[in-house]
Amino acid sequence: MVDRTVTTVIDRERCIGCGECVRVCPSQTIEMRDGKAAVTGAHSLACGHCAAVCPAEAVRVEALDPRSFRFHSLDCRQDWLPYGAFNAGELVWLMASRRSCRCFESKAVDRALLEDLVRIGTTAPSGTNSQRWTFTILPSRAAVLALGSAVGAFFKRLNRMAQNPLLRHGLRLVGRPELAHYYRDYYPSVAEGLADWEERGRDRLFHGATAAILVGSARGGSCPAEDALLATQNILLGAHALGLGTCLIGFAVSAMQKDSRIKDRLKIPREEHVHAVIAVGHPAVIYQRLAGRKRVVSRFVEP
Repeated sequence: MVDRTVTTVIDRERCIGCGECVRVCPSQTIEMRDGKAAVTGAHSLACGHCAAVCPAEAVRVEALDPRSFRFHSLDCRQDWLPYGAFNAGELVWLMASRRSCRCFESKAVDRALLEDLVRIGTTAPSGTNSQRWTFTILPSRAAVLALGSAVGAFFKRLNRMAQNPLLRHGLRLVGRPELAHYYRDYYPSVAEGLADWEERGRDRLFHGATAAILVGSARGGSCPAEDALLATQNILLGAHALGLGTCLIGFAVSAMQKDSRIKDRLKIPREEHVHAVIAVGHPAVIYQRLAGRKRVVSRFVEP
């Protein structure tokens, strides 16, 4: 259950009665009383729209962290950037320049940078402003390797099962073709990756990354997966801007979804869901130009 406690406070001495806070409030937490804004509702999204729109700085929402935009590695302006005031070309340049990094230096990532990336992630929107995302930071290469070993052990067991044709075909006959599909699509590459890891010491899962951030969700969000992935995208873009490389590790997500013991090792509560695992590190590759994307065809629908 998401906490909807009202923590909005209005300074009636400073309130000028413009009504802007009432107009932007999505929860009808505030209304006008005797020419001044007043907190009258029983629920609040704690979105902060009221405080952000007030020209007299008469509103505050105590549930919000006053340190939300204080970072170790960057300065963030506190005034609002108006619609259309940012260079859209610069924004697209950042988004198009971010690439999945699979070549990392052995240099550790400063913990302050990792904390900043999580805070950048929380600037994303979330359904009904629930903000029920969770972040687990693996700050060292040793911690990343421990997760890699657990994920590798899971896929080693899965590959042993997939090798059994009777099991694959038997499960298909009872309407469970997933193991057969895995054997067809992933078994060879996973077997090769496991051999690289065990026999040659080559990390084809985290690609030598020296840190990782796991983005998940706790119970209570209205659209938890979407919330977590929006926060993930912010982290990816923030990392690029801060000089770091990132790569989403889908195999790790899949392993944790199927084997809760991996979450146990990371002290992640079993009721939490992990939606993204982000490898983070100092990139050991420099690109010379942007890469294109596959052609997209948009669909327009009118009544």
